[in-house]
Amino acid sequence: MLSSWTKHFLHCTLLVFVISIFEIWSGGVKLSADVQNTFNFNPWERYGFIWCFMLYLLRCLTFLPLPQVLLNFGGLTLYNAFQDKVVLKGSPLLAPFICIRIVTRGDYPQLVKANVARNMARCLETGLENFIIEVVTDKSIGLPVHRRIREVVVPKSYKTKTGALFKSRALQFCLEDNVNILADCDWVVHLDEETLLTENSIRGVLNFVLDGKHQFGQGLITYANEEVVNWFTTLADSFRVADDMGKLRIQLSMFHKPLLSWKGSYVVTQLGAERHISFDNGLDGSIAEDCFFAMRAAKEGYTFNFVEGEMWEKSPFSLWDFIQQRKRWLQGILLVVHSAAIPSKTKIWLALSCYSWVTLPLSTSNLVLARYFPIPCPAIMDFVCAFIAGVNIYMYIFGVVKSFSLYRFGVLKFTLCIIGALCTIPFNVIIENVAVIWGLFGNKYKFYVVHKEIKPLVTV
Repeated sequence: MLSSWTKHFLHCTLLVFVISIFEIWSGGVKLSADVQNTFNFNPWERYGFIWCFMLYLLRCLTFLPLPQVLLNFGGLTLYNAFQDKVVLKGSPLLAPFICIRIVTRGDYPQLVKANVARNMARCLETGLENFIIEVVTDKSIGLPVHRRIREVVVPKSYKTKTGALFKSRALQFCLEDNVNILADCDWVVHLDEETLLTENSIRGVLNFVLDGKHQFGQGLITYANEEVVNWFTTLADSFRVADDMGKLRIQLSMFHKPLLSWKGSYVVTQLGAERHISFDNGLDGSIAEDCFFAMRAAKEGYTFNFVEGEMWEKSPFSLWDFIQQRKRWLQGILLVVHSAAIPSKTKIWLALSCYSWVTLPLSTSNLVLARYFPIPCPAIMDFVCAFIAGVNIYMYIFGVVKSFSLYRFGVLKFTLCIIGALCTIPFNVIIENVAVIWGLFGNKYKFYVVHKEIKPLVTV
């Protein structure tokens, strides 16, 4: 079996190879010195000033993703992407108290009960002692009575000071003095109702809290474990897996700041810091509550770190849910970027990332415009554009390699998964464009919850 560093070296080699091939194929790098310049015309004379200016402006929009692409490239190459089993750096008996907090509307009680039981078993198997699993729900679920399980039902009458809604409202309710049972030195692991712990993630959380140098942390989530409900959305989400190992990892490990935000699940927080930041951030902080919270924490000077070990989730079960999920993310992050509560210096990189998403329909138009309205560009522009595209394409390949086990699927099926992920790219681009356009013109204060429960087969 190959060592983790050998796998990492092979992955880095493949990344450079994919980028090189794309640079050569797209013309970003010209191997022949005597390549004829096909642009033997003046675009300003051919197209006119206004249209030519628009063509160059649209071409420049493709550079907005460059900061996050550089972070993804750095994260995937500078850190071992195939680390072996996470090794505990201290005894679980010495770890501070940990609350595993699951937030749900209560629409899928059987799913929550099953996952609570699975997560409880995983914690006990790993040797975790000082912990409790807390389920915060809008509707009573009826969890079994257990000394390590606590069900918190958010009253319909509860209102926060700023009028926060949805998940923010539930999370803030847990921090109220008459509800909270934790001390400021305790730790909270925030999960969505479908998130499953693994042995490695529990060890990673233990190492993080035993270290105690940083107040906030987050780790990797994968989506192709156990039964795959929707192959298209799962393969499309392979990009998110690479995003965690690239952009998320380097910004938390190297800069110890959420420069480009983070996710809402697999969040580890020290309670005292969480209470100081709070989730009571009004309507603007209620759609992408995770992003708003991260920006406020960065503004207050708190530090972050990457948590080793992965957790498991499922990709959306339908394309409708997939689009709705992306639309909500876009709308929520836009509200954060435009919020006066977050200073510009804190959210500058987030704003660049967000507007690279917002302008995706305009950037995509270059695929057509470059064919029918070619314009001469400096060689560096062609090189950078090809680099951005090459890295983004490789992200799908890496996501599959990280999510799907070669030993579990075999060489043929594993290879088909990589090909399948690459085939989802054009369709994913269309879906993202639909989500952007819909998100810009739709209701920005609606919190759509994707379907998360698999209905069991009925045997007759």
